[in-house]
Amino acid sequence: MSFFKKLKEKFTTSSDNVTEKFKDGLLKTRTNFSTRVNDLVARYRKIDEDFFEELEEILIQADVGFETVMELVEQLKFEVKRKNMQDPKEVQGVISEKLVEIYRGEDSAASDLNIQSEGLTVILFVGVNGVGKTTTIGKLAHQFKSEGKKVLLAAGDTFRAGAIEQLEVWGERAGVDVIKQAAGSDPAAVMYDAIQSAKAKNADILLCDTAGRLQNKVNLMNELEKVKRVIEREVPGAPHEVLLVLDATTGQNAMIQAKTFKEATNVSGIVLTKLDGTAKGGIVLAIRNELHIPVKYVGLGEKMDDLQQFDAEKYVYGLFSDLIEQEAPEE
Repeated sequence: MSFFKKLKEKFTTSSDNVTEKFKDGLLKTRTNFSTRVNDLVARYRKIDEDFFEELEEILIQADVGFETVMELVEQLKFEVKRKNMQDPKEVQGVISEKLVEIYRGEDSAASDLNIQSEGLTVILFVGVNGVGKTTTIGKLAHQFKSEGKKVLLAAGDTFRAGAIEQLEVWGERAGVDVIKQAAGSDPAAVMYDAIQSAKAKNADILLCDTAGRLQNKVNLMNELEKVKRVIEREVPGAPHEVLLVLDATTGQNAMIQAKTFKEATNVSGIVLTKLDGTAKGGIVLAIRNELHIPVKYVGLGEKMDDLQQFDAEKYVYGLFSDLIEQEAPEE
């Protein structure tokens, strides 16, 4: 059975709301990427070097990343030769299969958060200003609360004007308390207060906002290190996740930010916001393959439940859903 048929069997026979979110959220990327792959396949009668060169260009323009594109195309060439493929249409299913393999690597549970079964789970959010960090914290607070968990927010971005108030608005929406100090306070002191409050209230999860002034890189990284030290001292083994929030619409600039934060702090996962707003959703694969950091959540819209745990198969289904749904039911 072809990989497209497997995905069709898995996703088109059920009315899975999350799968539909991936499909709707990746519309711009699908229109850009999958349509161009379709056109490419339609124009070629055989699979030759020119075919692969055009495919490389399409993948690079979708922000899949140069290294990842070269790796993917080499794997495709090998498969074409191994299976003696002649028809370019056969390549589409192999592309989708390889995209899933590249993303997953050896870890199929890469997108799971490290939530503690007992005691307090501390999740630290890092990222530059304007990427949707506070919104992400609010949406995750809502999700955890709806799962029956007791959640607290720590307003550690004490320098950006309006940041504390913005987090408070999200706290009210999600129905969770926000631990804060006055604007300009020491972020590490806010974290200390938040942890003491979380312990006193027997909270399950503490979500910690931080500053994001990348133009002052050294100070910012020193500040993040100080915050982490306080958290580690007060809750051994914490933070249990350091989530870097990136804006998918910034493409390769998001990769540069990821590299910068990876050098300075132990990033355990990525939250990729505004994936629905870009035609270059291939950035998901570049981040995973070139930085070896799993994408844990993706933003697929503006609603509270549009922040979804990343799933490689649903992502590929979102990229190729038009083609997958056209697949004939029989071999």
